[in-house]
Amino acid sequence: MANGILIIDKPQGWTSMDVCAKLRGMFHEKRVGHAGTLDPMATGVLPVFLGRATRAVEFASDSDKEYIAGLKLGVSTNTQDTTGETLETRPVNVSREDVAAALARFTGDIEQVPPMYSAIKINGKKLYELARKGKEVERKPRPVTIHALELLEDEVPPGTDYLLRVACSKGTYVRTLCHDIGQALGCGGCMSSLRRVKAAGFTLADRVTLEAVQAAVDRGEGESLLLPVDLCFPDRPLLLLRGAGPEKKLRNGASLSAHDLPDGEYRVYGMDRTFLALCRVADGRLTTVKSFFEV
Repeated sequence: MANGILIIDKPQGWTSMDVCAKLRGMFHEKRVGHAGTLDPMATGVLPVFLGRATRAVEFASDSDKEYIAGLKLGVSTNTQDTTGETLETRPVNVSREDVAAALARFTGDIEQVPPMYSAIKINGKKLYELARKGKEVERKPRPVTIHALELLEDEVPPGTDYLLRVACSKGTYVRTLCHDIGQALGCGGCMSSLRRVKAAGFTLADRVTLEAVQAAVDRGEGESLLLPVDLCFPDRPLLLLRGAGPEKKLRNGASLSAHDLPDGEYRVYGMDRTFLALCRVADGRLTTVKSFFEV
């Protein structure tokens, strides 16, 4: 039974759900979920959770993320990236220094108007469904945080003018960021490429390709690639239960006395150091927030 996390290097042209469906078939596991959707044109870090580990998706999805994005100036599209229809082209008369200066205006706490081509629902309808019908509706700006935004010196691929490193909060649309930077420069702009390099605390150093996973599964070694789910909670202190009694109580859903522990969340392990649950201590009692052992 597969329980754990795979950090898939999502290939271009695949949806995040395509990746989940592929892994569902490989591991014969119905419980598969991902943390943080990547558009089909994007590549890079896609944390995928299998089996009981899917219970951690809600925690991983709230994490900060980091991207390398291509910025193409002089072109505005209906999707805010180069996969869409061109709405306008303008001459580009800006220098690298102009672009760097514009980035400073988009660093920190900002507001973004979500793009029409997004999965956000308004009145029960996904925006991209309305957009495909040629409709546009008013969207309220949403607060996001851009922790870092800088120009990279790397050589840019064809069709790209600049590469940006973007470290940002959950809910940030990097293509909207590229669009808005283009507007601020007066020439328009859109996103020409996107690679996620960090999500849920995992980086490209943790990644595996779908081909590598398939090869491991074919050898009967697929589960050896799975990362343990407690890696999602490195900032929570470790708590090792002493004795069979407390562990049995926790497994049965009961709370435990914890008068000697400060309030807060803990990674709780059994006597054999099996990760059992994410728990919370409050008012001298330890209660389960989310369990991860197989029932």
